[in-house]
Amino acid sequence: MVKINDVPFSDIYITPDRTAYIPDNKTANGLAVLAAEDFEIFYQILENAWDKQNPSYSLLYEDVFYRVERTVSIYGIQYCARKMPKKVPPFGALGFPPELAQHLLSLSTASGLILWSGPTGAGKTTSISSLLKEYLTLQGGFAYTIEDPTEMPLDGVYHSVAGGLGLCKQTQPPHGNWGEGLKSALRSKPRYILVGEIRTPETASEVLRAATSGHLVLSTIHANNITDAINSVVKYASSTSMSEELAYDLFSRGMLGVLHQNLQGFERKAPACSFLFANPISTKGDQVRGIIKGGKLNLATSIETQMTRLFRGMNMFPDL
Repeated sequence: MVKINDVPFSDIYITPDRTAYIPDNKTANGLAVLAAEDFEIFYQILENAWDKQNPSYSLLYEDVFYRVERTVSIYGIQYCARKMPKKVPPFGALGFPPELAQHLLSLSTASGLILWSGPTGAGKTTSISSLLKEYLTLQGGFAYTIEDPTEMPLDGVYHSVAGGLGLCKQTQPPHGNWGEGLKSALRSKPRYILVGEIRTPETASEVLRAATSGHLVLSTIHANNITDAINSVVKYASSTSMSEELAYDLFSRGMLGVLHQNLQGFERKAPACSFLFANPISTKGDQVRGIIKGGKLNLATSIETQMTRLFRGMNMFPDL
């Protein structure tokens, strides 16, 4: 038998009877039973790594990170563990259209929010982590991440093509408080801030403030489409002391881009992505910013127009 880390899979599901299942890579959703000689060792580490509080955590097993979700079923404890890459993949290797990749990389010197949306398991975290690594490699600077659990191996020093150094420090929200984590990030004066996921009102409101204060912020959110992603952030933020009107205003001023990603394919999955960008020169007139500020998100035409212009080699923002 082989070892777990030698088997190519994205997720492993372990039922209360200690049977392990992985995607069969032959059908869209089918599973297959995994037999591995080190399964019992892996299972014990899986159990011992739980801190008795947070059902979401990460573990390191023979130099491979796993993001774990521990749940209680009617028959006992079950686990879902996602195998993370040993290295953050190059952004150019993820399969995005070159025109889209080029525009995203051009935002390395901009300030604002890049929000990556999509369903669970669509590769959102991999995309923003890889993009952040590219920014550090291009420009250098200090990056601060807030993740729970930590997923991609970003922490460390980077030698940028601009000649300076990049530094990334990965953190977890203190006592699970994402809002406090973001406030701490801002006090650390980073160039880049990566927020693993917007899933609390405090996180949403602090992300909007950070995106309008000179930082480049990257984050993810579960959403069905681009409009849903924007509305979700605004609804989260406006459930704090922030008004909905102010939340839309901050989003319109801080937005650089909102993307929605799915994965397609069986054996080799590639991203299928829709997108909407704002003019990175925030002082220029921009229809997208105006629509979002007004709160009535009729964005379908803007999305279609931008995607058409980009893939035809045309500038999405004629004023640039």
